[in-house]
Amino acid sequence: MESAEDAHGGGGDVGGGEGMVILSLILKRARIKALVKDKRPTEEAFGTYVECMVGNMEDKSFTKKALRGVRAIICPADDGFFSDLDLKGVQHIVLLSQLSVYRGSGGLQAIMNSKLRKLAERDEEVVLASGIPSTIIRTGSMQSTPGGVRGFDFTEGAAAKGRMSKEDAATICVEALDSIPQTTLIFEVANGDEKVTDWKAWFAERMKTATS
Repeated sequence: MESAEDAHGGGGDVGGGEGMVILSLILKRARIKALVKDKRPTEEAFGTYVECMVGNMEDKSFTKKALRGVRAIICPADDGFFSDLDLKGVQHIVLLSQLSVYRGSGGLQAIMNSKLRKLAERDEEVVLASGIPSTIIRTGSMQSTPGGVRGFDFTEGAAAKGRMSKEDAATICVEALDSIPQTTLIFEVANGDEKVTDWKAWFAERMKTATS
C-alpha cells in the first residue's frame, strides 16, 4: 500500500506497482510513509525520501501509529489492506483495484483469482463504507510495460478485457491525490488511444459528470 502525509505509501514489491507509485510521489515532492513487509529494498531504492514502517497489519496499535498524521492513502494492490484499519484523520483514499479483471476471468483463471477477488471486493466495500472521500481506479490487467507510450481507454468494460501499464497506473494514482471527490469516484481504465494532458481537468470533468 502507498499513502500520504503529504502522501503515505506502503506495499510489498518495490519493483512493481508499489515502487512506481513511490517514485511518482517523490517526483511530486510528497512526504511519503510506506507500510512495507521488508524495509531494506525500499530504503535501498529510495533512501531518505521514504519513511518505512514495518509491522503486523493486524496489530491495531501499529496501524494507528503508522497512519498518525496521514492525510491521504494510496493502495496500489488488492491485498485486503483495508480490512481492519482505523482510518481516523484520513481525508482521501485512492485505491487501485483489479476487481473488474477478477470478475471478468473464467475457467481455471477464475479459480486461481478467487482469493484475490474476495480481497479486492473486501477492500472496495471497506473504502465505500468508510465515508471518506475516495477514488477507486479499476484497471485492466497490470503489465510491466513502459508508461507514457499509449493513451487510455475509460469506457465501461475496458478494465475487464484490457491491459494496463503499471507505470501508467501509478501516474493516475498520484494524479488522483490532487483531486478529492465529494464522496466516491469510481472509474475503469485500461491502456488505449485517449490522451490525457491535464489530469486535474480530467478529474474535475469526471467528478462533474459523476454528480450530475
